[in-house]
Amino acid sequence: MIRRTVGRKLTTAVDVTVLLIISVFAIVNIRSHNQNLLAEVERHAIQISQTVKSSTEYDMLMNEPARIHETIRRLGQEESIERIRIMNKAGKITYSSDDTEIGTTVDLGTESCIRCHGVEPPLERLEMKARTRLFQRPHDRSGSLGVITPIYNEPSCWTAACHAHPQSQTVLGVFDVVMPLAAVEAEMRRGQIEMIVFAATAVVALSLIIGVFVRRWVSVPVEHLMAATQHVAGGDLSRTIDETRADELGTLARSFNQMTRKLSEARLQLVQSDKLASLGRLAAGVAHEINNPLTGVLTYSSLMLKRARTREEQEDLRVIVRETIRCRDIVKSLLDFARQSTPRKRASDINEAIRRAVSVVERQLSLHGVVVEQQLQPDLPHPVVDANQMEQVLVNLLVNAADAIGSKGGRISLRSSVLTLSPVGVVPIKQAICPKRHNLIDNEVRFDGKPSIRIKVRCDNEEGFMHLDSVYGRAGHRHGLLLDERRKAQFLCPECSTSLLLENRSCPRCGAPLLAFESPPKGWVETCTRRACAWQRWEEVDASSNREYIEIEVRDNGCGIAHHDLHKIYDPFHSTKGAKGTGLGLAVVWGIVDSHNGSIAVQSEPGQGSTFTIRIPVLP
Repeated sequence: MIRRTVGRKLTTAVDVTVLLIISVFAIVNIRSHNQNLLAEVERHAIQISQTVKSSTEYDMLMNEPARIHETIRRLGQEESIERIRIMNKAGKITYSSDDTEIGTTVDLGTESCIRCHGVEPPLERLEMKARTRLFQRPHDRSGSLGVITPIYNEPSCWTAACHAHPQSQTVLGVFDVVMPLAAVEAEMRRGQIEMIVFAATAVVALSLIIGVFVRRWVSVPVEHLMAATQHVAGGDLSRTIDETRADELGTLARSFNQMTRKLSEARLQLVQSDKLASLGRLAAGVAHEINNPLTGVLTYSSLMLKRARTREEQEDLRVIVRETIRCRDIVKSLLDFARQSTPRKRASDINEAIRRAVSVVERQLSLHGVVVEQQLQPDLPHPVVDANQMEQVLVNLLVNAADAIGSKGGRISLRSSVLTLSPVGVVPIKQAICPKRHNLIDNEVRFDGKPSIRIKVRCDNEEGFMHLDSVYGRAGHRHGLLLDERRKAQFLCPECSTSLLLENRSCPRCGAPLLAFESPPKGWVETCTRRACAWQRWEEVDASSNREYIEIEVRDNGCGIAHHDLHKIYDPFHSTKGAKGTGLGLAVVWGIVDSHNGSIAVQSEPGQGSTFTIRIPVLP
């Protein structure tokens, strides 16, 4: 059974279309060729008829029957002439190239007479087009063309010496010239055969050419894609497709390769997640087990401190108690770090959380020659946060900074301050839905670690997607289609294609169309559709006053982060440390900051260090 592939279907459809077009062209061409041949024969026949009339006109005036007969006989012997005859008004043949017809009377109902005698009274004038006739000869069924030329009674006729015709007689007779069409019909058949051969050859040649190109441009790439898909379905995620083509199939190949890469990364991430989950359970168990002997050491060392008699013994035991307490706090911090618990928010001292985080990693930093500078603003407001989670965030950032500095030694600067900010450029849009309640949040495309807002764009016959930065008032739209003012675009929900455009509304800043979506429970967000314009309106948020934020800045003079990695540092399992990192630290940091309605930003230059800035609202 022949497989009904896309290439075969496309080739068949094109072949049928070509066959129909060439068939219509051939039929029209053959019909036009035949009509041109017949028109040429008619013109030639009319010229011969006029020639015969002119050749015999003088002899008729002079009443020279012999000369007239000789002229008609001689002309009738031409190959292109089948018969010439002259008939009077009554239908009697007076002269003919066939001597047997002379003196006979033709039937007025024959093809040569019916044009005039078919009506009463008989026609005296006949149009030029009506003088020709086509008919078949009965003995061989070949075609013939006849031309009738009336002989009118002119003044030279009734004034001639013979006075054969009265002046009142209008038509004296007719010339009847008949020409064979055998040669013309042969030429028509030859033309038809040539056109049929040409059409058949063209159809076959075009079919072969189209088949070759469809095979090369469609069938082979689709077969490669099918084979690669089957390999992927079998678990081979290393299979790739050639993506050098610049057409839609090339785009499909690139998308397929990107998909397989992401699937491969996701599979590795799952394996890594399993390993990390096992390691986390192991670490939690080890930390719990360490707590027991630490408790014993702390208890007995505290008891011995009370019983110590000499000053030297007391100093030694105080060191043991202090270091044991520090070990217990480190183990507790480790457990808090590994535990993904629901935030327990309460008014907390951020400066105290910073100091505790520094104490956890202080020994590790000192071993690498890293100096920590703390510039903490006193009397900071106490934001409503989970202090343990904020400590976890700071420990992560400090460890990353130490890794970026390396063993050569360096400096980490910690700064805290309070500032008042407008919601524009700060407040995140965490929910976005269309009028039919479909979710517009896209977790695949992110801006600085935050999910984007996906909008479908339709322009003419093209479709693409626009992604909006989810931070209110921040310009960062990404367009999948090239839009300009001359192309009217539609902005739709990706799920239900409901229009998000605001009718008869335009951006007050640049005049571009506006779209709107709902962000429960804080009402509707209006945004400009132009890529470079950051205008947005969120009435519920704009109506609120400026908010106080605690800003924490962690600055290091380490190796910095490459520019191409900046937008991916918050992605899970993406690490810039190679085999040394898990890629989860900054992902956890971002998740904790986001759960506190805060924001985190990074500025970094390779070789010059990095600066992480965290802003947490004082009030939730």
